[in-house]
Amino acid sequence: MDDKTAERPGEQTEKPEEAFKVPEVLPALASGAIVLFPGLMMPLASTDEAVVQAVVEAAASPGKMLALFAQKTGTDGQPTDELYTVGTAANVLRMARAPTGAVQAIIQGVARVRLLAKEQEKPSLRVRVETIRETDHQGIEMEALYRSVLSQFQKAVGLTESLPEELGAAAETIASAGSLADFVAAHVNMKPEERQAVLEAANIEDRLRLVNSFLTRELEVLQVEQDIQSKVRGEMEQGQRQYILREQLKAIQRELGESELTPEIDELQKRMEEAHMPEEARKEAERELARLRSMPQAAAEYQVSRNYLEWLVSLPWDKGTEDNLDIERAEEILNADHYGLDKVKRRVLDFLTVRKLKADSRGPILCFVGPPGTGKTSLGQSISRALGRKFVRMSLGGMRDEAEIRGHRRTYVGALPGRIIQAIRRVGSNNPLFMLDEVDKLGVDFRGDPASALLEVLDPEQNNTFTDNYLDIAFDLSRVMFITTANIMDTIPPPLLDRMEIIELPGYTEREKLEIAKRYLAPRQMVENGLQPGLLTISDEALLEVIRSYTREAGVRNLEREIGTICRGAAREVVRGSVDAITVTPENLAKFLGPRRFRWEVAQEEDEVGVATAMAATAVGGDILYVEASCVPGKGRLTLTGKLGDVMQESAQAAVTYARSRAGELGIDSGAFDNCDMHIHVPAGAVPKDGPSAGVTIATALVSALTRRPVRKEVAMTGEITLRGKVLPVGGIRDKVLAAHRAGIKRIVLPRDNEPDLEEIAPEVRQEIEFVLADHVDDVLNAALHPEKVEMKSKLAVVR
Repeated sequence: MDDKTAERPGEQTEKPEEAFKVPEVLPALASGAIVLFPGLMMPLASTDEAVVQAVVEAAASPGKMLALFAQKTGTDGQPTDELYTVGTAANVLRMARAPTGAVQAIIQGVARVRLLAKEQEKPSLRVRVETIRETDHQGIEMEALYRSVLSQFQKAVGLTESLPEELGAAAETIASAGSLADFVAAHVNMKPEERQAVLEAANIEDRLRLVNSFLTRELEVLQVEQDIQSKVRGEMEQGQRQYILREQLKAIQRELGESELTPEIDELQKRMEEAHMPEEARKEAERELARLRSMPQAAAEYQVSRNYLEWLVSLPWDKGTEDNLDIERAEEILNADHYGLDKVKRRVLDFLTVRKLKADSRGPILCFVGPPGTGKTSLGQSISRALGRKFVRMSLGGMRDEAEIRGHRRTYVGALPGRIIQAIRRVGSNNPLFMLDEVDKLGVDFRGDPASALLEVLDPEQNNTFTDNYLDIAFDLSRVMFITTANIMDTIPPPLLDRMEIIELPGYTEREKLEIAKRYLAPRQMVENGLQPGLLTISDEALLEVIRSYTREAGVRNLEREIGTICRGAAREVVRGSVDAITVTPENLAKFLGPRRFRWEVAQEEDEVGVATAMAATAVGGDILYVEASCVPGKGRLTLTGKLGDVMQESAQAAVTYARSRAGELGIDSGAFDNCDMHIHVPAGAVPKDGPSAGVTIATALVSALTRRPVRKEVAMTGEITLRGKVLPVGGIRDKVLAAHRAGIKRIVLPRDNEPDLEEIAPEVRQEIEFVLADHVDDVLNAALHPEKVEMKSKLAVVR
């Protein structure tokens, strides 16, 4: 029925007399989504001509009957033109026509009918129907269904405000089980298709089962709805009660001359209860809150106290993430993110293993020491992801103010906690992975010593009671996993260094750089420069050429820059449309990167007199340098150039004294030291150089110059020299060896006491280099000098 039809079924009436005989042909109405049940009445009002004519025709007939059929629902939820085949024959009890032509009537359902055929559709609908006879099987089960439907309906009436209580009493007066099912289906909240299913159920027992199941579902919904309403009502009542109490408290405070309790103070009170602070912090917060309540908002101290409480309640006192202790998963993540670095990965897996066996173990304080570009910071991020912890990074480079670590006291204007507490609050976790970058670059000035302030932070025995100057309350940092990074250990204060576990990250070998470039750097640069897969291919030989001839570093930062340059050049060619795909080989590499910048095969140079190759450790990894010595006629003076430090100058003087003491054994003319001036120079004069490890190299260059025995270019050396000619151990062996390997050195002379350091060098590097272990300078000279003398040949043009 359209919008001109009336409402859903209404009042229960007397059961229609069985004497009603339903004619075979009846005027019919489409009732839309409304289902009329036998025995129930409904009002009808419409201005539709077809509806008016059908009602008038029915009222004028001897039986005053018409048929109502509900319409099926489409996918959009609206009634369609298709009628259900089962409907209701209804009796027109009353009818009135308005002057406007509208009709109003009250109709009562009489019997279920089945639509057989449509006899007429215009101007009104007439259909042929047959009466559906109900089947009834009396028994205990039927009685039980009857009682269940009646009981559940009365419960539904009690829970539904829209249903009057009289409906429950009216249902008790219905003796017929079929009529009760129709009555309940008409009044309970059901979908139109569910009501239609009840109408089509000719078997009364089946009809009761349907209604019973629908009632059960409806009761569950009503019960949940009532619970929600009761909760809302209780919250409203509690809110009203609190509001009244607040108003009364405000009135009392006004009478006492005290400030009113503001909503923000109430919010702070609530957040303080939810913060689960330790006892000491809770007492301090309550004391400060009580002070804030009694303070006028206009007071200068009000905002200071409020900010302090905000910091206290917002810290994650008991909030943390749960560690993922899956060892295999952590190993997969570390291997996927970084190539090599086995020592570091093994230490992280050890931590996970211990944490799995002992859940309350304290986090380690690790310090990654290595040249720039070796992956220290990104390794911290991978460890964080493997553990499932939040990641915090703080750079310490150039920090000179101790308050950056410990914070300012609240007496200062604009005081804030230190950056440690700020970062903990920002991540909202009391056990993040906290990375302190560049710990070797901390400064000191009149504002304090940040390195000393870090002593408490990085001490596992003290940081469980770390006290920030602003909070003035202990905060537990023992669950935080601190990782620091540094390029060199020399500038880290010894007390701070003592609190950390040092893990050195070596420079990468050529093979490792090649794998890193293939797996990580090249794919990343291709994506960043907009190159689709297949557009650019860089051969392994080209990558090796980039590593050898265009970069000289321990890490891979410059390598990634050069690969980025190649990608940008390839992108330029693709955009121009000159090529569809580009392959970079050693032959066309110069097209993208220009001429070679470094020569990596030092061994291809000629052996010279007075020039020896030394190995040095720098802040950016290892490097090689040349030591030149020359003897000229003079009075035995010693000249040192090349911006040498005090220690290196002393090594040069020790080398000269050794050479003079062994002049006879070394084949040096006894008068050479009195009649010659000796000049020792280390090129790259603008670069400061210091340290004792060049002692044996200076001695070798000096002896070569005095004896005219050339030094082998494929030999590099390191070691401290004594006056007696002993070779003492030095540091940085791994970085020095890697630098020599990059330069093409084939033989390396090391102090014998440094032999254990060779275990840290990659096997593929050890296989390509011959190591000579020296106890005395004589061992160094035998390995580095040619046995025969040579005469210096002039390269000057002949003067004519």
